[in-house]
Amino acid sequence: MGKTRLEAFSDGVLAIIITIMVLELKVPHGSEISALGPLMPPFLSYVLSFIYVGIYWNNHHHLLHAAKHVSGGVLWANLNLLFWLSLLPFATGWMGENHFAALPSAVYGFVLLMAAISYYILQLRIIAADGSSSVLSRALGSDWKGKLSPLIYISGIVLSFCVPWVPQALYVLAALIWLVPDRRIERVIEPHGG
Repeated sequence: MGKTRLEAFSDGVLAIIITIMVLELKVPHGSEISALGPLMPPFLSYVLSFIYVGIYWNNHHHLLHAAKHVSGGVLWANLNLLFWLSLLPFATGWMGENHFAALPSAVYGFVLLMAAISYYILQLRIIAADGSSSVLSRALGSDWKGKLSPLIYISGIVLSFCVPWVPQALYVLAALIWLVPDRRIERVIEPHGG
């Protein structure tokens, strides 16, 4: 399978994930501004998850741009990533509908953690398919963002049961870290005309 087909399939799944999340948002019952109050937790959960899906979509694009070969291992690793991302609408809805309660917030963090681990596995499978001297291997370097994010998610999961709102602040922090575009792959590909 060519990587363009893999990217098209992944783009379609990510688009469906965003669609499902937005369809879960409820219309306010009333025309006053106060009718929006109860909808704020689900809306804020949606915004955060939309940003996460956008971050994964952007970085997934760069990841596949750097890939030269698509092996069976890459296909399965990509499906694993898409599986965990497909759980975001459930985790988003549960957390928002329950006003950021402990267990839903922990489950949301767990889904983010598993997506991060799955993305790391996908990187490893692409490097295995392309070789240790591949563009991706050279571009990743120390990958401090990739190492820091799971620690933030684990902290959010644990703190969900101790301190209200701290987990969401940590999940926002991790998103902000990744919101700044990761140009490592572009810097390695551009000089080579990749």
